[in-house]
Amino acid sequence: MTWAVFAQNIVNGISLGSLYALVAIGYTMVYGILRLINFAHSDVFMLGAYMLFYIDFMFRLPWWLTFVLAAVLTGVLGITIERVAYRPLRQAPRISSLISAIGISFFIQNLGLVVFGGRPKPFPVPQFFSQSYMVGSVYMANISWVVPVFSGLLMLGLTMLVYRTKVGLAMRAISHDMDTSSLMSVNVDGIIAITFGVGSALAAAGGIMWALKYPQINPLMGTVPGIKAFIAAVLGGIGSIPGAMIGGMLLGMLEIMLVALMPTLSGFRDAFAYLVLIVILLARPTGLLGREFREKV
Repeated sequence: MTWAVFAQNIVNGISLGSLYALVAIGYTMVYGILRLINFAHSDVFMLGAYMLFYIDFMFRLPWWLTFVLAAVLTGVLGITIERVAYRPLRQAPRISSLISAIGISFFIQNLGLVVFGGRPKPFPVPQFFSQSYMVGSVYMANISWVVPVFSGLLMLGLTMLVYRTKVGLAMRAISHDMDTSSLMSVNVDGIIAITFGVGSALAAAGGIMWALKYPQINPLMGTVPGIKAFIAAVLGGIGSIPGAMIGGMLLGMLEIMLVALMPTLSGFRDAFAYLVLIVILLARPTGLLGREFREKV
């Protein structure tokens, strides 16, 4: 492998890994507070892309404004999902919430097939994102550097929210002890709703970035990226925001380098990601930066 080819794969790995990390943060935020895997997160990822598609089709607003509106509306949708599917089951056994999450996921997928149709739709890509140029011997499309830079800015903003604001302090308090937090005048329902809203907006951003990189959308587009992002969250340590970032980057780099070094195994790329999940669960169940949680009895 030449230096140019190696550098090209590094660029591709960072771009893909930042997408995984962006979606993985949504999984890890919800799990950090509720100890719940929100399996509908991958379908919210899909809805974010469709939100932008239809807003752009109907209103023809400036692209940045369309992006913001799509993310905000998807965040509101995430809050609605929490209110309808998870909040009534908060005191129920964990398995009930898990079943509800899986049910919501299938419901959104099938509703999407009915409403949007099963045929893939071309995603509107502004000219700036489709432009490309050469940096030395490395091919660089604008989307290749925009995705990691944008993802990094969102992750920085989220880190500031969690560790530098009162809302973030309440999130961390609830993650440690929800009952005690409620006794100390923390609005538990409100903070959890905000968590779902922020996580869903991040999923929408991930879905839009994914559609810009691979410009075609369909109602099942979130399934594989969602599973990969979940693997990234487990790899980094689910419940840890820095862990989700690191896990996403590692998984993206491992996938790209596997195809680059062993092209004959490119058809097993998804299987490799599942193998990573199995290995990390066997070797280090808490992930790279995760911490062990004890169930209350």
